[in-house]
Amino acid sequence: MELFFSLYASLPPSLSSIALSCLVQIASVRRSLFNNTERAKFLNELVTGVRNILENPQALSYPSNYLEFCRLLARLKTNYQLGELVKVANYPELIKRIAEFTVTSLRQMWQFALNSVHYLLSLWQDGLEDPLEDQGMINQQLDQLSTIGRCEYEKTCGLLVQLFDEAAQRYQEAINSGTQGVEITIQEGRLSWLVYIIGAVIGGRISFASTDDHDAMDGELACRVLQLMNLVDSRIAQYACEKLDLAILSFFEQFRKIYVGDQVPKMSKVYRRLSEVLGLNDESMVLSVFIGEIIKNLKYWARSEQITWKTLQLLNDLSVGYSSVRKLVKLDAVQFVLSNHTNEHFPFLGLNANNRSFADMRCRTTFYTALARLLMVDLREDDEDKFEEFMVPLTSAFESVGTMLTNMDTPQKEEEAKRAVVGLARDLRGVAFAFNTKTSYMMFFDWIYPSYTPILHRAIEVWYHDPAVTTPVLKLMAELAQSRSQRLLFDVSSPNGYLLFREVSKVIDSYGISVCFSMLKAALCGNYVNFGVFRLYGDNALDKAFGMFVKLLLSVSQRDLMDYPKLSQNFYSLLECLANDHMAFISSLEPQVFLYILATISEGLTALDTMVCTGCCATLDTVITYLFKNLTIKKKKRNHMQQNEAFLRILELHPEILQQMLSTVLNIIMFEDCRNQWSMSRPLLGLILLNEEYFNKLRDSIIASQPPDKQQAMVQCFENLMSGIERSLHTKNRDKFTQNLSLFRRDVNDSLKAANGQSPTHCTQFLDMMS
Repeated sequence: MELFFSLYASLPPSLSSIALSCLVQIASVRRSLFNNTERAKFLNELVTGVRNILENPQALSYPSNYLEFCRLLARLKTNYQLGELVKVANYPELIKRIAEFTVTSLRQMWQFALNSVHYLLSLWQDGLEDPLEDQGMINQQLDQLSTIGRCEYEKTCGLLVQLFDEAAQRYQEAINSGTQGVEITIQEGRLSWLVYIIGAVIGGRISFASTDDHDAMDGELACRVLQLMNLVDSRIAQYACEKLDLAILSFFEQFRKIYVGDQVPKMSKVYRRLSEVLGLNDESMVLSVFIGEIIKNLKYWARSEQITWKTLQLLNDLSVGYSSVRKLVKLDAVQFVLSNHTNEHFPFLGLNANNRSFADMRCRTTFYTALARLLMVDLREDDEDKFEEFMVPLTSAFESVGTMLTNMDTPQKEEEAKRAVVGLARDLRGVAFAFNTKTSYMMFFDWIYPSYTPILHRAIEVWYHDPAVTTPVLKLMAELAQSRSQRLLFDVSSPNGYLLFREVSKVIDSYGISVCFSMLKAALCGNYVNFGVFRLYGDNALDKAFGMFVKLLLSVSQRDLMDYPKLSQNFYSLLECLANDHMAFISSLEPQVFLYILATISEGLTALDTMVCTGCCATLDTVITYLFKNLTIKKKKRNHMQQNEAFLRILELHPEILQQMLSTVLNIIMFEDCRNQWSMSRPLLGLILLNEEYFNKLRDSIIASQPPDKQQAMVQCFENLMSGIERSLHTKNRDKFTQNLSLFRRDVNDSLKAANGQSPTHCTQFLDMMS
């Protein structure tokens, strides 16, 4: 270091700046390379050189030297803590000279060194980087802490309890004394980190074998977070801390994954501790706490995009399930929400001011998806009154929009109408998405058609050039045309298939563009073909639609599918529709096209997007069922040539494709956090039956990868998986396999967790054999 400072002092300006640049890099060396004594010595020499430059600043009149010196000062602050800097020799003199240099620079030298000013400003700025503002970094750290914290959980829990109690006491004392400013912010930051960590270690339970004592420890930690939540909520009308509320939401999400849900056994010691401390005796009472926090956040945090999004995601996750959702809808708070979903009670629904982005309204779709799911729990065919009551606010909104569209004589009124259309379209799309049964869908269809679809057509005609309006309206129409869960099974005598197709066509005509993914998917939906709708447009309309699909298919790379979430969702949804109703068409495709389809399905099975993965499972199940059926027929009628003989030959020449899919699905179910186990189970049985020899080899490799004392347990797991399973894909046999698979996954996870206290990831070595 002394060498480079000497070079700076002796070299001409054209070279001295390079010496300073080297010093910037030296000052950036990782702190962890030194012990405390070495680091202090290193920093002292570095600061001494900086002070010497400030005492003889003549060379800093050259812009290149000036820029590198400002970078060097900024690096000192970035790489070293204030507590370390104040301990260097002659620190008061140093900080005085730096302050004088800064003032002089801003007054006299800023014009020729514009690129250097921000380094000086960052040097003096307090609180430039708050780790709690970087959600990505928080998540990365919590992923590691969730595993580390469970290794010696007794010690970890004890430390967390101690730190949390101390921080909570200081926070309470600060509140009681009326402390404000930096001190209260520091206490809130400490508590936020502790709440994040507590949520992470509770979530880490999924990867470890836990005992009743560990569950009791989770209860201890959960009680403290809920007590803190009560304290924070009691002050929210006067003062609110966004970071602390975000941390509490993170805790709720982790607690929900472990201790709330259909497939999670009820841990008595967790609820026992919650009962003793907080009077929360069972899951229903805990769910009431969740809903209370959700309502509070949506009421008081309407202008916080982060809290609103995370709160609605929590509500959406709670609305998925079976037993827990039925407990949820019995709560008075949930019934209140279902009856009062207006901006009066939930202000984020009314934030349509002109200075707000249209993107801020995207969360409304999530909100109404969750509400509609909750409504559907007890919605029967004769519950029209219940449905109409739920739709009252949306009915009023539609009527208001209709009036606005006829009275847009000023720019302000037009903007108001535009925002109302966008908000309403997003709301209705959420409702339409959740209504995935024939009964609920028909209630919605009868409500929106023919009373309100003309308003949507009019909005497209007026704002066809504005994607902020057309996108949500087109997505709503695409959702209406989506036969999710076979909900569009109209009666033979019903004209609704024609009517729906006509409405979709009107929107396309109004918009004036080629058929997009979602509309093409609607056109290929079997319901419309069955009603002969395509005859309205000529006998070759379906062939043209198929031709469009093939061209579209070959123009999309698999990399693009995974890199663009919206593209992948629509693409795989289209593929699912096509496989459902037109497998004969798929089987007749050219080999490269058919192999491409199989490759995209295989890619989608590992997608992070649950919707994409679930759709791929459904598509794969359809393909496998079709293949199994035709192979069975071929064996029975050996002399009979099937129409799809080429289709079968392709798979015979490339057996590795289905084998890889079998490996992928089995790996996800055994070793990963499988969120769609039921969907995964449906194609898995067919894959096993079509690749029995390969499955046996795969099973043997998995068993061999286990420790010797665990191999017999794994053998038993596989035997139980296929126990009572026949060589058929009949519904009864499928259901039996799905039940076996659920027990198989539980037993495998228990066995792996108990293996030397290790995480299941140590067993994934067998993947090399599966590739």
